[in-house]
Amino acid sequence: MNVSSRCSGLFVDINDTLYCSIFDRHQVVKRSLSNSVMTSNSVAAGTGTGGSNSSQLNGPRGIFVDVNLDLYVADCLNDRVQMFQSGKSNAVTAAGSKSRYPTIALDCPTGVILDTDKSLFIVDRDHHRIIGSSLNGFRCLIGCYGTGLPFHEMYNPFSFSFSFDRYGNIFVTDLKNSRIQKFEYIEESCGKFKMVE
Repeated sequence: MNVSSRCSGLFVDINDTLYCSIFDRHQVVKRSLSNSVMTSNSVAAGTGTGGSNSSQLNGPRGIFVDVNLDLYVADCLNDRVQMFQSGKSNAVTAAGSKSRYPTIALDCPTGVILDTDKSLFIVDRDHHRIIGSSLNGFRCLIGCYGTGLPFHEMYNPFSFSFSFDRYGNIFVTDLKNSRIQKFEYIEESCGKFKMVE
């Protein structure tokens, strides 16, 4: 895939379509990896002009495409996560102060993951935390008490290195602390995470 500027997020969906979020162009583009005839990129989301209406993005970062081919975009400079249903150019705000049920404010989200239970996990970069959805909206999971060096805090978590293992543990690059942290999932604690050194 050739793109006009740097990719801030990459994703490959279940149909082997490659997605790239282009921060400076305010778009997400896609290209089929399995169709050799289709060699050009097509726009998956965004108009190419930064903005905050439902068809626009402003500095998109992390992206995730679910099994329904719905595209989730961490819309960093708009402080929200947008969900574009497959084939639609207008999005619904899934998280942020302008969402349908605003329960948490975001400050430059850079990563987004949807798990098999359809729970949404977001790297909220400038709040230095990881948040997750629950039945009652969003809640802080990691980095909930400030920024810093202690094991339970982060300083500028990075979206490219935010991942789960098969046990539900979270691994995240804690960029400004120059470390990768593992937070272990504890099922007995109602879905809580604890730091593993």
